[in-house]
Amino acid sequence: MMPEFDSFTQGYLDCAEWLLDKDVDRSKLRGWTKKAIKEAVDVCVRFQVDHMNDLERYQEVTGRDANSAGVDFFLTRNGHDTGFWDRGDDPCLDRLTDASQCCGEVYTTVTRGWIHWD
Repeated sequence: MMPEFDSFTQGYLDCAEWLLDKDVDRSKLRGWTKKAIKEAVDVCVRFQVDHMNDLERYQEVTGRDANSAGVDFFLTRNGHDTGFWDRGDDPCLDRLTDASQCCGEVYTTVTRGWIHWD
């Protein structure tokens, strides 16, 4: 059972899990490792604190919530075809895109049913 997270972190983890390799047998997933959860919480909290004003503006200009911002953070930092940059033309979206990309890419993998960062 996964612990409860703030909405941003939940969106981030849900997106990472949703994007797992198509060959993963999802019926055998056991969840996230404790280490992976800690790493995700740490990066999400740090990002939210460092970019609080832009994340508030993101919600105002896009009508999207904090969960969606977490999804966009994961998508943007990993170079997917959508993310912050794809939500409009407000300057906050450019700043969030740049900040996400500076975090570097992360890769998820599954070992014995446990999801973790590679």
